[in-house]
Amino acid sequence: MKNQIPENIKALVIARLETLPPNRKISIGSYGEFTKSELIEHVKREDEIGKKIVEIELEFLRAMKKGILV
Repeated sequence: MKNQIPENIKALVIARLETLPPNRKISIGSYGEFTKSELIEHVKREDEIGKKIVEIELEFLRAMKKGILV
């Protein structure tokens, strides 16, 4: 993910993030903890954290497709 995030992927990740409880914080490795709204903002800005979130979400969806996660 070196360049821009495709709009359809960004929309998918944001839609998935919208389902998180508003009071829940998510830890992204050494980046720290983030609220749902902070995560969404990072994805929209396509910064380093936003790209990492997209990468994590896509890996999760690929694993589900392969049946690794149920």
